[in-house]
This record gives sequence, C-alpha cells and structure tokens, in this order.
Amino acid sequence: MKHREQRRPDVTALDLVGGPERVEIHLHSYDDGWPGSYLEHRSRIRAALTASGVDVEHLLIEHIGSTSVPGLAAKPIIDIVVAVDDITAEEDYLEPLLTAGYELRVREPRHRLVRTPARDVHVHLYDRDDPAVTEYLLLRDHLRTDAGDRALYESTKRALLDKKWDDMNDYADAKSDVILAIKARARAALGR
Repeated sequence: MKHREQRRPDVTALDLVGGPERVEIHLHSYDDGWPGSYLEHRSRIRAALTASGVDVEHLLIEHIGSTSVPGLAAKPIIDIVVAVDDITAEEDYLEPLLTAGYELRVREPRHRLVRTPARDVHVHLYDRDDPAVTEYLLLRDHLRTDAGDRALYESTKRALLDKKWDDMNDYADAKSDVILAIKARARAALGR
C-alpha cells in the first residue's frame, strides 16, 4: 500500500450502511462452484487495487467462512478477508472497491465490509496485523481438517434456521459460543 507518515484515527462507532436488514437463513449443501466464485472476486479485488496503485504482491486475500470449507453446508455467500496496510486509509482500498462495483455495508473500528449488490459476496477488510484475520484463518483451516467440529458447526447452524433474524449480525452472534469452542480446540491441536 502507499506509505503514509502518520496513521489517522480510526472510526469510533459502528456505521451499518442501510441499517439492520431482516434476513432469512437458508443453508445450501456445499457447492463445488464456491471456490471458483472466490477466485473470480479475488481477481476483481486485485485488479481494482492494482489500478489504484496498491502493491498487491504482498496483499493477503483469502476465502473464509463456511463456503471455504469443502463438505460444509453454508449460506451461499462467499466471504473474503483482505488484509490492508492501513484500515484508516480508505482512499487506498475502499474507493477502488466501490468503483469496482462493491457496496459499503459496514464501517466500524478496525473493520470495513463491502459486498456485491446481489449480497452474495462479502469482503471483510482489516489491518494486516489485526488478530481477526488470524482467527478467520484458524477457524477455516481447522474446519477443513476436523470432521467432528465441521459436523458440530453445521448442526449448530441448522438448529438456528427456525428462528427469525432481524439482522445477519444476530445470526452470527448466536453461533459465537460454538465458534469459540472450536477455535480453542484448533489452538490446542496446534499447540498454542
């Protein structure tokens, strides 16, 4: 990314662009097309950032979330994490992504989220050294290799299908305890 002498202060509150959105959760069996969709958006993100002068050779762009785990049922939303050098330098990454057709959904401390107008791809942006990036990858990699925790996570998601959700964030929060337990086992398996 472009070098900046001094980091700006980050935003201090959640800005949920468009407000809460009622959502119906539908799980789909794993789709072999999800990795291809991720790769298309990875290329789109890289092209947008390259065109704005960002050095993308060392930029982390990873497929995360349930669609990144073969065999796991998921909401058909491709989640991508992008680690940028400075989350406060929105002109370096946010403006190019908006120009590339993504829409801003979340601006909050340490995190931005853009998505496609069809809402089928969510791009999470964090600072390169933000622990959230490591946490996403820890969960993804563990679920890819541990069939028991993959089944537990899927059964947890299925148990939540019968509830009405006023916002996607409420659904995500309802899975928190199970996710924390799975990540604890992932750390133990890695000796951390």
